[in-house]
Amino acid sequence: MSLTPWRSLLARALHRNRSQPHCRYLQLATITPEGYPANRTVVFRGFLDNTNDLKIVVDSRSKKIRDIQHLPHSEGCWYFTKTREQFRLTGSLNLVTAESTDKELQTARQTTWHNLSEAARSQFSWPHPEKQRADKEAFTVDVPDENIPLNNFCLLLLIPTKVDHLELRGEPQSRTLYYLHDGSWSIRAVNP
Repeated sequence: MSLTPWRSLLARALHRNRSQPHCRYLQLATITPEGYPANRTVVFRGFLDNTNDLKIVVDSRSKKIRDIQHLPHSEGCWYFTKTREQFRLTGSLNLVTAESTDKELQTARQTTWHNLSEAARSQFSWPHPEKQRADKEAFTVDVPDENIPLNNFCLLLLIPTKVDHLELRGEPQSRTLYYLHDGSWSIRAVNP
């Protein structure tokens, strides 16, 4: 797969906004099995090698896994305050679990785990999400081995098929849509 023009624009926005720690966070929307919208803030962990797929990490014990398994479609929304631009990335989600059989994706899961900070890896050893609040001591855990992902650690890939890039600077503002169709991307400038 070839890298799309929107990816370099997103990389540029990340670089130009890097002084703001929150620029690594995007909103990820899904639909619950009951049909309700579910939106959460996730951390961008980079792109899967040689693809346009965005990497996110999740705990298999969390409720969002149920949403993803129910309907693996999503939209991510990213706003960069310094450059005043927004990216909306619509596509499918691919959940890479400990049981996934694809060797390349398992390698990506392993590498992503290895690259997490100790604090981030430790959170996967915390008590079960959404259960009754545990005592403070339950959150004091040994740092998991950086080379062996815990079974509940999952790599989540957002695989865009449409990207809406809005630049709010300028008169008039600029908006470009990118669509994936039959393996290639088309680009269309539209009114903001």
